[in-house]
Amino acid sequence: MHYAATIGFFDGVHLGHQYLLSQLKEEAAMRGLQSAIITFDVHPQQVLKGASPLLLTTYNERVTRLRFTGVDEIFCFNFDLIHTLSADEFAQLLHDRCGVDVLLMGYDHHFGCTTLNSPLARGASTTLNSTLSTLNSELEVVRLNELPGEQHISSTEIRKALSEGRIVEANEMLGYAYTLMGKVVHGKAVGRTIGFPTANIEVEKSKLIPAAGVYSAEWENRKVLLNINDTIEMHIPHFEGDLYDQTIAVELIARIRGEKHFDTLEELKTQIQNDLLYL
Repeated sequence: MHYAATIGFFDGVHLGHQYLLSQLKEEAAMRGLQSAIITFDVHPQQVLKGASPLLLTTYNERVTRLRFTGVDEIFCFNFDLIHTLSADEFAQLLHDRCGVDVLLMGYDHHFGCTTLNSPLARGASTTLNSTLSTLNSELEVVRLNELPGEQHISSTEIRKALSEGRIVEANEMLGYAYTLMGKVVHGKAVGRTIGFPTANIEVEKSKLIPAAGVYSAEWENRKVLLNINDTIEMHIPHFEGDLYDQTIAVELIARIRGEKHFDTLEELKTQIQNDLLYL
C-alpha cells in the first residue's frame, strides 16, 4: 500500500488539525494514494524534556478522533525509540516500512533529531520545498496551508483557555465540546444528603481538567451540572439509577461560575438550585 501522510501528535484533534487532515485526504485522492497519519504514543516532550503538558485527549480519545476524520491509516510510533533518528533516517523509515510516497508538512512542522552532528539532522518544511532532495529523493514533500482566518489555533492556546475556564472559546477552537471521560467511583455522598446526588468521575491523570467551578454540560443528550474542584462531580436532574463503575463521557458546554465556599449545607443547596437555572 502506498500513502500520502502527515506527521504530528495531534493533541485535541482541533480545527487546525482537522483542516490539515482534510488537505491530506484531498491530496491523497488526487494522487491515487491512501491517506495516513504518522503519530506517536506519548507527547514528544515526555521523552525530550521528561514531562508532558496535560493533554486535551488521552491516547484512546486521540486515536478515536483521528479515525473519525476519515483517514485510511494511522501509524503510531514509539517516540522513545525513534526520536534519535536523523531526518534522513526517519524519512527512509517512513518510505520503506510504511509505504509513504508523499509527506505533507505544515508551515511549522519539523522532524528529525536536532542534536546529531550531521547536516541531515533536521528536516523542516521551510527547507523542504517540493522534494526531499537532500534527504530521500523517493519521498516527495508538499506544503500544507494554514487554517484561514486571523486566529491561530493550537493545542497550547486551547489548554490555556481551559485552564482559565473559558470553555466556550476552547470548544470553538476544538470544533466540538471538550469532553471528560472516566469511571464513576464512590465519593462522600454529600450531594445525596441534600437532594442532589452526584456521580464522581475519575479521569486519567494525563488529562487536562478545566479551572475549578460549576459548568453546564451534557451526558447522553441530557443536560447536567458538573462541579470541578478536588473531584469531578456530575449531577443529573431527575435521574434515578446506579452508574457506579461505569465509564461515562461528559461534554462541557459553558462555565456557570467559579469556585465558592459555603458555610452550611443549606447555602450549598440554594446555590445548586440557582445553578440549575442555567441548564
